[in-house]
Amino acid sequence: MSAELLAGLPETPAPRTANAMKAVLTDERFSDPNWIYERKLDGIRCIAIRDGRSLRMLSRNDLSLNERYPEVAKTLAELPNTRFAIDGEVVAFRGGQTSFAKLADARHGRARVFYYVFDIVWLDGHDVRKLPLKERKRLLRRSLKFPDPIRLTQHRNGDGVGFYEEACRKGWEGLIAKRADSPYVTTRSRDWLKFKCEHGQELVIGGFTAPRRSREEFGALLLGYYGGDGDLIYAGKVGTGFDRDMLRELGRKMRALKRDTRPFAGDDRIPGVRSATWIEPELVAQVGFTEWTSDGKLRHPRFLGLRDDKPAREVVRE
Repeated sequence: MSAELLAGLPETPAPRTANAMKAVLTDERFSDPNWIYERKLDGIRCIAIRDGRSLRMLSRNDLSLNERYPEVAKTLAELPNTRFAIDGEVVAFRGGQTSFAKLADARHGRARVFYYVFDIVWLDGHDVRKLPLKERKRLLRRSLKFPDPIRLTQHRNGDGVGFYEEACRKGWEGLIAKRADSPYVTTRSRDWLKFKCEHGQELVIGGFTAPRRSREEFGALLLGYYGGDGDLIYAGKVGTGFDRDMLRELGRKMRALKRDTRPFAGDDRIPGVRSATWIEPELVAQVGFTEWTSDGKLRHPRFLGLRDDKPAREVVRE
């Protein structure tokens, strides 16, 4: 069956970059027999490319993840099939939930990491991105093995509303809805939709306030996102969710990026901020929050982790 699916597809070299397909956030919740639904995982997107002895694990911005997750890399390098490019998410668990914050513990050996694979884009020298998603899923299941810590992402057909309600009851981040006949494109596409159970997204750090009382390094991060005209739009500040190690790591990184001028658009005083240290807008934070306020600010934000797998310039309001 795999040979039949590959017949007629172009033969190409292995991909050189990640070029991952991206989902669009939506408030829609629907069931449709022509769509499949997967658990939304809270980790780091990873395209794994193996061509013979060469194995590259790439983040969304083409950073190598091989050294960061050596157990995953070792297992992928030992799979029987030696020529593939697969798409998935590297995750760590806190209890039954995937946790981006917990993933940071893996660097210190305090968390086990898994690679959940949900798509395939290249197999045995053939570019399979034009195949419908349901056929790529079939190729993925039949062509690769999934020994721990590699796991195949499970999906449900058709029942988007019921699965979404179940996901939120279980405390998951949400679902990804995917059109079953969609090709794999290297852009953001409404063929993949995000159903989130809670609000959260990446935001750019543009500065910080001074620490108070016993707090070390800084008080709160000043956050923003890029608007359509390329300006960095102020979105609010976050001062919770940091442990001591993260305070020190962020403090060190931000001090190296100090600048004299404000990176946010406009010259008006930022409400609630008497003074700030501005930095080059290069660091990206993952932030959870309850909602956007009517004036476009975060309500009850909390810091979840620092991301280095996405360029700051790609951060927009979802």
